[in-house]
Amino acid sequence: MLGVYSRATGANTLDFLERLIEEMPFPIQRIQTDRGREFFAEAIQQRLMDWAIKFRPIPPRSPHLNGKVERTHRTDREEFWDMVDPKDPEIEAKLSEWQHHWNWHRPHTALGGMSPIDRVCELLDKTPLGEAVEAVYDGSRERIRIADYRLDIALAQLK
Repeated sequence: MLGVYSRATGANTLDFLERLIEEMPFPIQRIQTDRGREFFAEAIQQRLMDWAIKFRPIPPRSPHLNGKVERTHRTDREEFWDMVDPKDPEIEAKLSEWQHHWNWHRPHTALGGMSPIDRVCELLDKTPLGEAVEAVYDGSRERIRIADYRLDIALAQLK
């Protein structure tokens, strides 16, 4: 899923997450991000806990741990963003078309040539329902994470 926002803020991140959760055909169990400050807003982390979603920021200078995201960013840039003007008044419609193409029609090498929706359908009988995911979520094991990696690790060790 993609979105166009003027800035990376907590409010925009929360808006994006709400859209993401609404559109996913399966429950989201965890979100792994880089250490962008917008992800560390307490309101965002609290909302993730309310949704029974684990927040897992990667260590600094570890883009290889987000390889799939980095790869999709590259493909989005090469196949979409290089072809459009982000300030185009029709950008939301174009983005919606691209997202539909990406999820329903475009073959993905990592999925053996299937589209994401083909893979979702293939795994439907193995995908837990939202209620099952919420039932095993242990909110007592979650904590508000700190953007400063060293301090975040030190706080985790105190627990």
